[in-house]
Amino acid sequence: MDKDSDSTVTSLDENTENFCTNPTRDVLAEGITNLFKPTIEKLDERVASTIQLQTELRGQLDALAAQLRDIEKAQHQIPEFADKVKELLNVKHKVTIISNVLCTSQERLTGLHKLIEKEQRRRQALLDSALSTNIS
Repeated sequence: MDKDSDSTVTSLDENTENFCTNPTRDVLAEGITNLFKPTIEKLDERVASTIQLQTELRGQLDALAAQLRDIEKAQHQIPEFADKVKELLNVKHKVTIISNVLCTSQERLTGLHKLIEKEQRRRQALLDSALSTNIS
């Protein structure tokens, strides 16, 4: 009967204790999280700054394109300006595309930042509950 009474199945409480009492894994996870968090925050700030600057650049390009169109109309459509206006429109299009990519990247970084914070709160809650269980 000893063979039948020996069970390899562990209870949920035992798994939770093992999970919560692994200081090496917790320290390693916190270290990795703390390693990436400043980089993500810095990237997020730089993306926001770049988006703002690109918005200003887009406005300036619009104003310049309008001025060049006015000059072109006033000088009876000199071909040099027509080409320059087309180039400016192409640049504006590229700036818009880059801005969209940066916005998407910023949204992803924000999501990643939220996931990191959520994981930190979850780990802290597990640690707190394990500590309160051990104290009791």
